[in-house]
Amino acid sequence: MHRSAACEAVWTRPGRALGSACRTAAAIRHNGPVTTGKRTTQGRHAAPARLEESTAPKRSSSTGPLLLLALGITAAVVAWGYLVYLAIDFGTAARDGDSRGWLFLALATIGAIACLFLALMLGMRLVARLRANTPSPPEPPGPPGGRRALR
Repeated sequence: MHRSAACEAVWTRPGRALGSACRTAAAIRHNGPVTTGKRTTQGRHAAPARLEESTAPKRSSSTGPLLLLALGITAAVVAWGYLVYLAIDFGTAARDGDSRGWLFLALATIGAIACLFLALMLGMRLVARLRANTPSPPEPPGPPGGRRALR
């Protein structure tokens, strides 16, 4: 290990322990890579420094997908309402003696169930996209004192 000239003077004084000038000079000289956020090792566990990484989720600012989801939900809900109206009408006709009314009642009921399911699925996607675009609140700080205070 190489000692500087200022450090030599502290080491050679009789009756004096290791001088703080040596430790300070060494600490300042070797702190360069630490303060920049760069990692100096390129070993197996080396990764990009945390200062360079972006931890925020990617947000899309386009409203096109949101508009398509909203239109899909609207169309599915309107189709559901119409199929429910038809199912009621076919049920009334089937009770009055029309035998084909039962078949149309079953088809309208299955179609209404499918439309409502589709509307709910599209609604869940819309809510998920809206939640992804809202910023999350900051996490509260941990308890003071670190790990030893938790014991």
